[in-house]
Amino acid sequence: MRRSLYYRWLFFISGLIVMALGFTLTIKGNKLGIGPWDVLHVGLFLNFGLTIGTWAIIAGFVIIVVTALLTRRIPQIGTFLNMLLVGVFIDIFNFLIPDIETLLGQIIIFTLGIILSGIGIGFYVAPKIGAGPRDSLMLFFVEKTGLSISIVRASLEVSVALVGWMLGGPVGIGTIAVALITGRIVQFSLPWFEKALKKIIEKKNDVPPVLKI
Repeated sequence: MRRSLYYRWLFFISGLIVMALGFTLTIKGNKLGIGPWDVLHVGLFLNFGLTIGTWAIIAGFVIIVVTALLTRRIPQIGTFLNMLLVGVFIDIFNFLIPDIETLLGQIIIFTLGIILSGIGIGFYVAPKIGAGPRDSLMLFFVEKTGLSISIVRASLEVSVALVGWMLGGPVGIGTIAVALITGRIVQFSLPWFEKALKKIIEKKNDVPPVLKI
């Protein structure tokens, strides 16, 4: 049981780091536009100060409250940790990764950011310790509407990007790419990581047969 919990937490934290790195790379590739949620975070940053990571945390808290009211369930501890840690990781990566000015460089890091974001989401959601605020809201609508993850995620992100754009956040072709592609990557990465985690736990829990003398 302890070993199972260890690997679940390992997947969860690793996934958050990968996802935050992906988000940061899309922010660094802002000549193409940035991810829909980050359009909102940057728009809030431009208007009210603080840091992008801080606004990610504040927005996450608001979404947690709204989702809890909609589902009438107390959020899991992983949801709160996601809200706090992703914002911190974004600020750390934003500080460590240098700005890239060339268009080719921006295209490369932006594309890599989309891929890592989708992989990271599947990575951290798989152990079911608690989906992050935004993904909890997405999963709620998936459950209620019966629509696919990609459709629900795209609808939410287009709406959020519109609000962020009205606040002055950068919107471009990359914003549309994030909204349309990330959900499709998650549809593949989530079941893959669920199977991988199950296989690892089952393998580690195998007890070798007792040798008879």
